[in-house]
Amino acid sequence: MSQQWTDLLFLHWEYPVDEIQRTLPLDLKVDTFEGKAYVGIVPFFMQNIRPRFCPIVPGISSFLELNLRTYVRDRSGNPGVWFYSLDANQRLAVAIARRFFHLPYVFADMSAERSSDGTIHYRSRRKENADRSTVCSFEYAAGPSVPEPEPSSLEFFLVERYILFSLSPRGLMRGKVWHKPYGLCQPKLNAWDANLCQLNGFAQPMRSPDHVLMSPRVDVQVFSLERA
Repeated sequence: MSQQWTDLLFLHWEYPVDEIQRTLPLDLKVDTFEGKAYVGIVPFFMQNIRPRFCPIVPGISSFLELNLRTYVRDRSGNPGVWFYSLDANQRLAVAIARRFFHLPYVFADMSAERSSDGTIHYRSRRKENADRSTVCSFEYAAGPSVPEPEPSSLEFFLVERYILFSLSPRGLMRGKVWHKPYGLCQPKLNAWDANLCQLNGFAQPMRSPDHVLMSPRVDVQVFSLERA
């Protein structure tokens, strides 16, 4: 599939390695940077989603997504992303992702408005579980560009991931994605919360994010799942 990801906000907190490892399937191991493990909240816009060589379908090809993720390696050492949840405001997209990609998508009431100064006001509230009263809110805007990160940097470790893992009835699955390296900037972060961590069973980090980045846009190719 082809898709575009735009206005991605990357908020990361350091968590104890053992705490994250307890949440993972047996075939995955926490990936660390200098001995530290991270959980990330990423709100963004999914746009122009379509099977390759097929047209965009108005009304279902674009929606909002908010995910909670961590970073892992499989038994062969391949680095990738493990998603705890992916909230989206498009029911069909949620159903397809659950059915064919075995990803923990959740339908949510979501909105995103852009002020005249470019600030994005992003809001998400789940609709289909006992936590539907919890709201996740972010206000952010693009700031100064930052250089393309070196492979040895924390920035590269957190954002340049080209494999996702999911758990199906057949076992652990691996899906590959491809895109050019992210163009990154240091965002102006006016408001944030870590409610998504709590919704997924993590203790609330009682501090500001340990690391913040933003990317205006990246064009992505997503490939079919295979056994990991």
